[in-house]
Amino acid sequence: MLVMLGLMFVIMYFFMIRPQQKKAKDQKKFIDDVKRGDYVVTIGGAHGRVAELEGETFILEVEKGGRIRFSKSAISMESTKAAEKKES
Repeated sequence: MLVMLGLMFVIMYFFMIRPQQKKAKDQKKFIDDVKRGDYVVTIGGAHGRVAELEGETFILEVEKGGRIRFSKSAISMESTKAAEKKES
């Protein structure tokens, strides 16, 4: 019985916990690698190019002269990659 419980934990680790940790690590690396001029999509759905980076915030140029300040954690990696594929 104890072996079955241990086996269930190992399976749960490899199918649930480990992929979530990898996804979080990839998201953090993506956010850290954002630079001026990159096209990004925020979690809220705002599309635009990074105009300035200031520590943990960035200014997103959304339209001709329209600029909005966001936290770096608001960048959505999946949406940005999907929008870039669609744009190409």
